Amino acid sequence: MLCALGLIAGAATAAFAVENGDSKEMSPMLQPWTGPYGGVPPWHLVRPNEFVEAFDVAIAEANQEIEAIATNPEPPTFENTIVAMESAGGMLERLESLFGVHASNLNVGPIPDIERVVEPKLAEFRDRVTQNGPLFARIAAVYESDEKDRLTLAEKRLVEDRYKQFVRSGAKLDSADKARLSRINQRLASLFTDFSQNVLADEQAYVTWIEDEEDLAGLPESVIAAMATAAKSRGKAGQWAVTNTRSSMDPFLSYADNRALREQVWRNYYNRGDNGDAHDNNTIISEILKLRAERAKLLGYPTHAHWRLEPQMAKTPEATMDLMMKVWPKAVARVREEVADMQKVADDEGAGITIEPWDYRYYAEKVRKAKYDLDFNEVKPYMQLEKLREAMMWAAGELYGMQFKQVQDLPVFHPDVRVWEVADAEGNHVGLWYLDPYARDGKRSGAWMTAYRRQENMGEPKTPIVSNNSNFVKGAPGEVVLISWDDATTLFHEFGHALHGLNSKVKYVSQSGTSVARDYVEFPSQLNEHWLPTPEVLNQFAVHYETGEPMPAQLLAKIEKAATFNQGFATVEYLASALVDMKLHLAGDVEIDPDAFERETLAELGMPREIVMRHRTPHFSHIFSGDSYSAGYYSYLWSDALTADAAEVFEEAGSYYDKQIAKRLHDHIMSVGDTIDPADGFRAFRGRDVDTSALLRKRGFPVD
Repeated sequence: MLCALGLIAGAATAAFAVENGDSKEMSPMLQPWTGPYGGVPPWHLVRPNEFVEAFDVAIAEANQEIEAIATNPEPPTFENTIVAMESAGGMLERLESLFGVHASNLNVGPIPDIERVVEPKLAEFRDRVTQNGPLFARIAAVYESDEKDRLTLAEKRLVEDRYKQFVRSGAKLDSADKARLSRINQRLASLFTDFSQNVLADEQAYVTWIEDEEDLAGLPESVIAAMATAAKSRGKAGQWAVTNTRSSMDPFLSYADNRALREQVWRNYYNRGDNGDAHDNNTIISEILKLRAERAKLLGYPTHAHWRLEPQMAKTPEATMDLMMKVWPKAVARVREEVADMQKVADDEGAGITIEPWDYRYYAEKVRKAKYDLDFNEVKPYMQLEKLREAMMWAAGELYGMQFKQVQDLPVFHPDVRVWEVADAEGNHVGLWYLDPYARDGKRSGAWMTAYRRQENMGEPKTPIVSNNSNFVKGAPGEVVLISWDDATTLFHEFGHALHGLNSKVKYVSQSGTSVARDYVEFPSQLNEHWLPTPEVLNQFAVHYETGEPMPAQLLAKIEKAATFNQGFATVEYLASALVDMKLHLAGDVEIDPDAFERETLAELGMPREIVMRHRTPHFSHIFSGDSYSAGYYSYLWSDALTADAAEVFEEAGSYYDKQIAKRLHDHIMSVGDTIDPADGFRAFRGRDVDTSALLRKRGFPVD
């Protein structure tokens, strides 16, 4: 659908017309999806070397469909213009779905070069749509017509959003400015791709190799086993590898006694994109910032931040800064307390060191043990990936009546990928959920949700197909994969995005599922994290991987008691990134040295020297691999204010499984997509506007 072009970051499948004697045969990558469940992605038919030609065909078809709407001789109406656009570009969207997975999960072989060709083509196409004068005239006519007053709330919102999207994309500019805008967008598309490829290259190139078993001191057996598997998969059996991803770096920094190796692993990870070599991103970032600033001025906005914030819940950069600076000083103060506790432990041990960033996690674990008698090494044997997957599904059943059944006969893009059919409480088909849990070469780091197909009900209903993607280290055949508590939280978070897509019950695809304001989209996912620590989940699914015994009640009590431990670190490392993001995009069209700007901004904010930004600027993919989170990383805090307040509804009821509250959550948040203003949806669920003091309570900070 046209609405997805540019809103869903990368989905793709390729099929194009190929010569076959005197006839032309449509490539299977371009054809409508076939098979059960209303059709499924034909991963087995994807031929990567055909992507570029396939995109040319799909873009040409989408252009024809758009032109037919723009030149329709009938007077513009909601149906023949707005709804018609919802149905345009289907071939291109299917192709983007397949290609996006290859760019994110299988970025090997020809894919990087193909991405550099395809992304500017897509940017040019999107500009051609939003700069189509006759098309915009029809949209404006519907927007200004009496017909709009007779539409439903969702239909009226669809018209208004479409009109504003076109205006914000330059529909009212003159021809010269439109041409300049298109050149900017195409150049940005190339730069975003180069940035992402550079980060991926550094993640693959910088591996810390360990040959001496003594250097493994302090590490849990599960971590050592994962490191051995990672080394073996890279052709170095008998050694141990710390790969350059968070899931590998974090446990090593938390438990490894060898301080020099901790520093090496830390530097490898936090210097991604900042090594002064062919993959250094600083020059790319400078150009991205200048182009974004120029584009904002061209569109009539003071800065890129003002342009990005206008359609969000926050509306203005000032509102985001107000919330962030309400939390920042409290978080920094908590860090000072955490560092003092850690330094005392180091001094008592006679370590003779001053706490550095590569020491923070290591000594935080020692403080956790001393203060709460909680060692997460004791927790990890109960954190089986497969059991936690079952836990997520069980909780979704309790909340939304969902049933999950694994299916074996559908095509997948990698042998690690598995698929489940999702049904409702009555057994009716709801959608499909794909899981791609393991790290591999060519897969970007982190965890994310992808929509291969979004729910809609325009004529023939279409059910959603969504996926969750992680980077856990795969165990040896038959070996149980254990993950950390933090990784388990992330697993539930991303599944929350999937549930947002699966619960969608709207008519128009551009209002479906997670197609909501950027600073609202993290709300359902962050809320879903709260079901992990519930006794109902832990008692059933947090069972020891060897004995099958449930986690002891004493250990559960320790986890609950330590819930706000280390929140200074967690909040400061995140907020530092969010504040730098916002300040970078409020700076305007000045020349920016990213490293210097980061360093000076953090100094002005009073950043504790013992912590580094969660995402340093040279590898900050959220904001430099595309526009979607640029001037928008604050969204996690904004959404968490909603999350904390919403969670207290369940807590006040005495259960996270209260059926009436779960129904309100479904009816006003999870199922409505963008058919209503998100503030109205939250208000209908909570009974009032958000109380941001709940955010401070959740993190254990003083509320005054």
